[in-house]
Amino acid sequence: MLKLYNTLTRKPETFEPLEKGKVSMYVCGMTPYGPAHIGNARPNVVFDVLARLLRRRYSVTYVRNVTDVDDKINAAAKAEGVPIGTLTERHMAGFRREMAGLLVPAPDVEPRVTETIGPIVAMIGELIAKGFAYAAEGHVLFSVARFADYGRLSGRSTDELIAGARIEVAPYKRDASDFVLWKPSSPDVVGWESPWGRGRPGWHIECSAMAAVHLGPTIDIHGGGLDLVFPHHENEIAQSRCVHGGAPFARFWLHNGLVTVAGEKMSKSIGNVRRIRDLLAEHPGEVLRLALLNAHYRQPLDWSDQLVVDSRRRLDRMYAVLRDAGIAGEGGEPAGSDLPADVLAALEDDLNTPEALAVLAGLVRKANSSTDPAERTTLAATLRAGGWMLGLLQQDPAAWFKQENAAAATGDGLTPDAIEAKLRERERLRKARDFKAADGIRDELARAGIVIEDGAGGTRWRRS
Repeated sequence: MLKLYNTLTRKPETFEPLEKGKVSMYVCGMTPYGPAHIGNARPNVVFDVLARLLRRRYSVTYVRNVTDVDDKINAAAKAEGVPIGTLTERHMAGFRREMAGLLVPAPDVEPRVTETIGPIVAMIGELIAKGFAYAAEGHVLFSVARFADYGRLSGRSTDELIAGARIEVAPYKRDASDFVLWKPSSPDVVGWESPWGRGRPGWHIECSAMAAVHLGPTIDIHGGGLDLVFPHHENEIAQSRCVHGGAPFARFWLHNGLVTVAGEKMSKSIGNVRRIRDLLAEHPGEVLRLALLNAHYRQPLDWSDQLVVDSRRRLDRMYAVLRDAGIAGEGGEPAGSDLPADVLAALEDDLNTPEALAVLAGLVRKANSSTDPAERTTLAATLRAGGWMLGLLQQDPAAWFKQENAAAATGDGLTPDAIEAKLRERERLRKARDFKAADGIRDELARAGIVIEDGAGGTRWRRS
């Protein structure tokens, strides 16, 4: 039984889809005006895990949009002297490479705002016709006063929301809380013809239109970062419900916590932004993925070098179990009967990835303490099956330990190849009966957190 915390109701609820056997899920995606940072990666990894879990039972349509019209995009393209399409395509290509590096597959549908202008204009027209929006000086604005449930998602009154937000007070607004659905474009800014003049859509209406086009008026799950609750998601609800006759927009709202660095929000002015491409140049993507799953998705995640080092060591220990059990080659989606029940139970409890990882760690401990080869093989297979649910442990174990780049280095500077070289030297010394020097290598590795196990099948190593 899958339970998910619903931001709208502020409690965990048992999930069942609106349509039997089918799930619709929409997650707010990238605004590609610059390179993505590790905070942008978190929702993509989190909702990939959710999609994996849902697909065990249901047919899932996962939509993740691209906001390729935005004032930040306009400014960046103008600064570079290129069309916005050139800028956004370059950054989206980079983002797709980075998501592949983090083992995040593409969504089922990836709509763009620039491809959805017609439905956006039509939706705005409907809101005007129904009395929920009005045109003023080339703008179209949503009248917040006409929607009685405004503020329900964030749990605050309209006055509190206005006080806590940067809301533009303009003479053409009937009320300070009203938000833009359409705005005029000057000749040097991208725009489209509309009944209200040449212009471009507001941010919030874009997602409402894309969700409706690809998933219908009511969707099962809407996801995104916690920073999107207000105003973005609050405004999506208002305009979507009003245009669709009051029908619920999303039945479940899921929001992931934000990624901080040393407890602070990432900011260019502070200089603590961690770009995905830079991190992937230094570390395997699977390490970064595990690091992002280290905390419960609804909690903040503090990014640090130590978190990455610890994640690498955890993966080394897990892959060592697979390697030592003789498991070779890449993995794949396991049969339902092969999935460890404890991992499924943890994930069905509001995507409790820390608990799921604890289950995997328990399998590692059991395998390392077992003296029965058959039992070790069974435990290793269960470990890999559980790892699949998290998008982990699907590489060839031999290939994992052969990574010869900076991404393979641990905090002590030892790569798997360097460890293997030391073990070969230790074996040479033992054959030469220089046991003192051989023991010195063992002690050196022990200080670096490497456990050596000598057995009939040879010498194995693992992270402590």
